[in-house]
Amino acid sequence: MTVFTAAMDRIYTNPSMAVAALWMSATTSEERTIRVIRRAPDRITEFGAGRFVSDTVMVDVRVYDLPDPRPSDLIVIGADSFTIQGEPIRDRERLIWALDLRPS
Repeated sequence: MTVFTAAMDRIYTNPSMAVAALWMSATTSEERTIRVIRRAPDRITEFGAGRFVSDTVMVDVRVYDLPDPRPSDLIVIGADSFTIQGEPIRDRERLIWALDLRPS
């Protein structure tokens, strides 16, 4: 185990950084409990001369916990359900998925 892997384990097990979530596959009946870091950045979209600011929900998930997320898979965080929209994107080190979610 590398120092970086140990640090990532500590971050994802820290209750003030990450939360428990449930992932459910849209194509199979598979489901599993995962840990996610929830983010909610504003997204600016330009349309003609206008700029629109919209709320987003994104989560970071370790590839170790969720090796193959797909669009339309469901993620439940507490009482909130979200659907993965768009293709999941991995970080440079290929250790973390960034998932763009929309409310279900």
